[in-house]
Amino acid sequence: MDWIHNFIDSMLQWIQGLGYFGIVIGLAIEVIPSEIVLAYGGYLVSDAGGHQITFLGAVIFGVIGAIVQQWILYAIGRYAGRPFFEKYGKYIKIKPKHLDTAEGWFNKYGSGIVFTARFVPIMRQAISIPAGMARMNFWLFTLLTALASIPWSLLFVYLGWKLGDQWENIDEKAAPYVQPALLIALAVLVIYVMVKVLKGRGKSV
Repeated sequence: MDWIHNFIDSMLQWIQGLGYFGIVIGLAIEVIPSEIVLAYGGYLVSDAGGHQITFLGAVIFGVIGAIVQQWILYAIGRYAGRPFFEKYGKYIKIKPKHLDTAEGWFNKYGSGIVFTARFVPIMRQAISIPAGMARMNFWLFTLLTALASIPWSLLFVYLGWKLGDQWENIDEKAAPYVQPALLIALAVLVIYVMVKVLKGRGKSV
């Protein structure tokens, strides 16, 4: 597995060389997990070597990178549709069953699910596809994506910043924060679904 470690090291050096734009591109293509890219951005903030990266800048460009990634998925969903993902989805870790779930959520609960699904693993990428296929308003899609990306970017840049040279332990250090955040996100998702269901029943009466 040394080649994986070497590949990640090479990618991180590339991100470091590009600074803010490295964070954006690293998140947009997500060859390595977004948590690692953001935590490394936080490490660069703390690095005394002076990479001209500020905490606020790392967070802002982290959010921009997340938005760009979702724009790509939205565009493919809008202009290429489901057949593209059925053929190539495995290369970006989006399986047909993930697409089925995301499409079902979007069709049943509407555009607001774009925000709440961002906090659910896998669904945070997959939900952009049916949004594009349904030609959801682009600016509303962007706004909801940005709002959901802010806490994620803040958390991992902050932890990477505080960990400094120990930023590679991000998984261990982030767990106490991520698990409660996921529970809160799931609670919000359940509340949102319940509200949509009750509204639907009210209209049918």
